[in-house]
Amino acid sequence: MSHSLVTMSYIVAAILFIFSLSGLSNQETARRGNYYGMLGMAIAIIATALSASVSSYAILIIALLIGGAIGAKAALKVEMTQMPELVAIMHSLVGMAAVLVGYANFMDSSSDLIGVEKNIHEIEIYIGVLIGAVTFSGSVIAFGKLSEKISGKPLLLPGRHWFNLSLLIATLVLGYLFLQQTETGGNALIPLAIMTAIALIFGVHMVMAIGGADMPVVISMLNSYSGWAAAATGFMLSNDLLIVTGALVGSSGAILSYIMCRAMNRNFISVIAGGFGTASGGIAAAIEGDVQPIDADETAQLLLEAKNIMIIPGYGMAVAQAQHTVYEITKLLRDKGKKVGFGIHPVAGRMPGHMNVLLAEAKVPYDIVYEMDEINEDWAHVDVSIVIGANDIVNPSALDDPNSPIAGMPVLECWKGETTIVLKRSMASGYAGVGNPLFVLENTRMLFGDANATMQAVLKALKD
Repeated sequence: MSHSLVTMSYIVAAILFIFSLSGLSNQETARRGNYYGMLGMAIAIIATALSASVSSYAILIIALLIGGAIGAKAALKVEMTQMPELVAIMHSLVGMAAVLVGYANFMDSSSDLIGVEKNIHEIEIYIGVLIGAVTFSGSVIAFGKLSEKISGKPLLLPGRHWFNLSLLIATLVLGYLFLQQTETGGNALIPLAIMTAIALIFGVHMVMAIGGADMPVVISMLNSYSGWAAAATGFMLSNDLLIVTGALVGSSGAILSYIMCRAMNRNFISVIAGGFGTASGGIAAAIEGDVQPIDADETAQLLLEAKNIMIIPGYGMAVAQAQHTVYEITKLLRDKGKKVGFGIHPVAGRMPGHMNVLLAEAKVPYDIVYEMDEINEDWAHVDVSIVIGANDIVNPSALDDPNSPIAGMPVLECWKGETTIVLKRSMASGYAGVGNPLFVLENTRMLFGDANATMQAVLKALKD
């Protein structure tokens, strides 16, 4: 395939990627956005495979078969509840690819660049390896936290900010030494290798210091990092499409992270520096009182007597795969003339949009799914709210207790409604490890058990 045809294919693919991001910004067009993205990637792969830069088709075909097999198996096997950790581990692969491409470019003896061009290329290699290594190790730790192989509690080392600052200074010094060694013909591999080790350590420390409640922001942040790593790889390989695609992913991930932090009343820098895990200087208030249990029949009766019902899904609904049962209940109640809506917190679940995807999977109409800002002023008109497996996003201590680890985070203020029914397996705290005074309020009822089994019982009681 000629160079001009490859370039044209890359332009078409880039346009499709832009359409894909545009489509993903809205629930109604998200499916079409995914199709645009898949088509653009297919065009990019075919154009690259047929370009003059490819000399070993045997290796390329083997790589495509291995990667395709892994992707197909993951798509068929991974449950929706495992999607956050899948996204995290995929980000780690992008980071590792950037590191490997960087080292391959550094060791390439066929390069004929000289002068300023050579210096710019060496800087591209250094930055690409740096971003890739941070993305790789940070994503691996995020995967461990999301899959609960590593504790979700933040690891707060004494003097951690000074530690991070020292790593940054060391990286800058090593960058200077790297460029100096490449100009003089010295052993530049040593500063590059030391910087890679430092970047890996920084990625681990950065994500380990972030608490469980911040993990949706971490996923979005790592998505941005993987985009910049891809862009850096594009510069190293002189591949325009990789540069454009990486920039799109990097910038959109950064914007999403900022939007989520703003919705959570958090500063993005403070999240990276420790987020919810940062000590508040006091002791969180103890939760005192007794819970008031309720059974499925009583829940059904409350729903039949209510006119305005709001459902708040959380990670527990995803674990129990209860979204289909919840929608069956929603359809039944709407057929009886009830007003039913879903309230979605920006960080519900463990990655951005987690709950929206689950509800879309269950065919819940988009027009009854509301963001937090849309419903927080209307709780006084809600007769019954049902919290399904959520904890931190409906925690009053975020507003009332300045010493709480989640102090200042806007939450769904469901306790302002007439009655709140909370579905939980037990009284264990949520992913952030924070107790919830909502459970002991006078207008709260606790419905214990597996979310799907419990909602099936409620559905049966409603039908009977």
